[in-house]
Amino acid sequence: MKRYRPHILVMIALAIVLSTGWHGALRNALTDLRFAWQSREASGKVVVVAIDAPSIDQIGVWPWPRRLHADLLRRLEAAGASDIAFDVDFSSPSDPSSDEAFVKALRDAGGSTILPSFKQPTPNGGPAHVNRPLKPFSNQSWPAMVNVAVESDGLVRRYPVGEKIGDTLMPSMAVVLAGQDANRRPPFLIDFSIRAASIPTISYVDVLRGDPVALDRLKGKKVIVGATALELGDRFSVPNGKIVSGPVLQALAAESILQGRMLRWTSDIGMIIALGLISLLMMYSWRRFGPGIRVAALVASGAAMGSAAVLVQARWPLVIDTSLFNIAIVAYLTAIALDEIDFRGLLGRIAESRFHRIAMSLGDGLVCTDEDHRITVWNPGASAIFGYTPAEMIGRPFETLCAVPADGNTGPSMHDAARQALLVPGGAVVVEFEGRRKNGETFPVEASFSGWQGTDGFQYGAILRDISVRKREAERVKYLAEYDALTGLANRNTLHAGLAGMIADAEREPHEVALLVIGLDGFQRINDMLGHSAGDLVLRAVAERLRIEVDGKAVVARLGGDEFAIALDCAEAGEPIAAFAERIAHAFETPLATGTRQHRVRISIGVAVYPEGGHKADDLLSNGHLALSRAKATRRGGHVLFEAAIRQELENRLTLESELALAADRGEFELFYQPQVRLIDGSLVGAEALIRWRHPVRGYVSPGEFMPVVNTSALSERIANWVMVTACRQARDWELSGNGVRVAINLSPSQLQSGDLAHSVQALLEATGLTPSLLEIEVTEDILLNDESRVLDMFKRIQQLGVRVLFDDFGTGYASLSYLKKFPLDGLKIDRSFVFGLLANSDDAAIVGSTIGLSKQLGLTVVAEGIEDRATADFLVSMGCEEGQGYFFGRPMPAEAFEKQFLAAELEAVSAA
Repeated sequence: MKRYRPHILVMIALAIVLSTGWHGALRNALTDLRFAWQSREASGKVVVVAIDAPSIDQIGVWPWPRRLHADLLRRLEAAGASDIAFDVDFSSPSDPSSDEAFVKALRDAGGSTILPSFKQPTPNGGPAHVNRPLKPFSNQSWPAMVNVAVESDGLVRRYPVGEKIGDTLMPSMAVVLAGQDANRRPPFLIDFSIRAASIPTISYVDVLRGDPVALDRLKGKKVIVGATALELGDRFSVPNGKIVSGPVLQALAAESILQGRMLRWTSDIGMIIALGLISLLMMYSWRRFGPGIRVAALVASGAAMGSAAVLVQARWPLVIDTSLFNIAIVAYLTAIALDEIDFRGLLGRIAESRFHRIAMSLGDGLVCTDEDHRITVWNPGASAIFGYTPAEMIGRPFETLCAVPADGNTGPSMHDAARQALLVPGGAVVVEFEGRRKNGETFPVEASFSGWQGTDGFQYGAILRDISVRKREAERVKYLAEYDALTGLANRNTLHAGLAGMIADAEREPHEVALLVIGLDGFQRINDMLGHSAGDLVLRAVAERLRIEVDGKAVVARLGGDEFAIALDCAEAGEPIAAFAERIAHAFETPLATGTRQHRVRISIGVAVYPEGGHKADDLLSNGHLALSRAKATRRGGHVLFEAAIRQELENRLTLESELALAADRGEFELFYQPQVRLIDGSLVGAEALIRWRHPVRGYVSPGEFMPVVNTSALSERIANWVMVTACRQARDWELSGNGVRVAINLSPSQLQSGDLAHSVQALLEATGLTPSLLEIEVTEDILLNDESRVLDMFKRIQQLGVRVLFDDFGTGYASLSYLKKFPLDGLKIDRSFVFGLLANSDDAAIVGSTIGLSKQLGLTVVAEGIEDRATADFLVSMGCEEGQGYFFGRPMPAEAFEKQFLAAELEAVSAA
């Protein structure tokens, strides 16, 4: 098979060329090249009378009147032209006089004139239409076809002898002009070695005007009249990049016939014989002679065949097709080249060169070794990692790069790793080992080993990376995932894992596990006053103190913000949980030192103990937070041990919040009104609006049960606004009925925090039409303490509307007497806790008397709450108190009951008056 491989290659090449038609293009190119090498003069027997640019300039725009063609024909006959052919369209009529003149000229010429017919394709793709000269013209002339075939490359090479139209064979113009027979003759190749420029050409206008020199050149000649001007467009592309006009192309065809140069292809049998001879020559010489002799034989054969083709074409009207012969020679030359080139060595050198370029450009270290593990390749990346130059490392063992492990074991075996790589998909094994730099420094290295069979035996390679930075980053990421970045304590995840482990141990050997959740009291003030940087210093100091107090016996963690936690295995604690929590709390009685500043920080602690406080880590965390919330609310600076009642209380609150939200949606809230009277005569002066909840199952729910939840929930503002709107509408209804009842409303803190309360009150008064003096707003101390300047401005604007503002529950909080001076108040209410013991307690009487006296001096109205009997009311009158409210005058009641009991009597009194 190897012996016949070159000849099979040639056969394949010939088959491909024949199947694709490339040999035709090569044949045409070779023939055209021979035309360019040869040059023949025209015989001069054929003259072209050209409708050229000078003729158009002097006669006028084409087409011309046919009387001019008649005059031309007479001139040509008079000049003695032997045959005259018009390459002009005469298929359509013009003006009758011109057509008649041309018919007469044809008749006078004796019918020796040749007029053209031509095929024209139809627009819809049907059979071609034949344009013939008009019948009067054709009766006086010879018919001839002027169509030529344009080949696939856009060139005209062949000329038809004739064309069958219907049952008649119509000869081509050049055939008729040359006097040849057109029967049963195939098309021939025009001999384009005849120079088109050597064909005599005379201008149409020169003949028409009777130029003697021009007419003298026409005697005895065959004349073709046709358009040569560029603007008339009758142009054809011919071999060797030339373009000729239609009449010149017809003249070249006529010259080819007259000179006996009707070229034809030789038989394919000669080509087959030539191919057989060259194949036999190569088969004989392939193994007997060297490539130089074979190449010389092929080149000589090609040159001989080409020279013979040129000589034959120049001497006889034959064109030898040497295309396949030349293709076979090229194929054999290619086969010789392929046979002589060492492709394996060439590809190896190319691969080696490419590998070297890639290796030297890698940022990673690349080291290759021979089968004895001695380094053969050392790239710049390896130099950057280890500090050795290539000269220092080439030829040294790979183990030079490995640090000796502390346990005395050897480093990674390149041999084992590379051999293993051959068995792994992807062909590489990644190994980590300790490397050693030139300066003795050791560092972690990641090596990707591979092996391959080379020309010099089995070889190994390793891509090396310094992963010390990656290792440090991984350790840092691991640290950040487990520890708090600010304090260095364990974070929530680490605490959770440690707590879960302690609980698992406690399940195996029953004992308690405690979780202390620690919150800093008032830490937000440090951030607000001194900034977060100072707050961070405090948090670090807290973490350090907790670490010292625990002394490694528990897990200390920062949960986030100002919350910390301690997870303690009680079996190792050495003291009771309560004592441990107290000791932690007492540790913060000593100020914390943060630089030049000292801070006194108290902590509150919530304690949850496994198993009573939860059986899982999440349970202990949740319950510890609940206990911390209770500690902050009841025992700041101390600790609270989680009990089931704490969670039950929270669940009850959550249930109550849910029910309150439904109550607001369903409209279950109502307003009751408690009368406020003038104490001296018991007459009605106003009413305090008090909210009540009519539960669909429990009936009326005490405000003391649900209002603390409302005031600390998201429902606070919604319910407070409902109270204000409902009370104002009710007061307006009473006002319209003739009862000017002043309605007092308790203000919620959420109404001040959410927006502009003064604007809301003004809008409500405008919407309801209520007289401002009939609205009274009662505020408590917690409202006045919050954002003092903003609240002060708000109440000044409310008072300017004409709305009264009273200080409720006076004396029960921390407010100073300066509030009575600073805030725009119209009065104050003495809390029921002072009124209830007024008759029996001299201290309460002194406080109430002082409050009433101070209020009178400040011009404030005083309303006493909680009056239960006549004696208390009379005593308050004697002390100068003007108004009061309590069960003695009336309990809180619905609006309808309030109207019946208090307003109906007043209406009757007004009517009687």
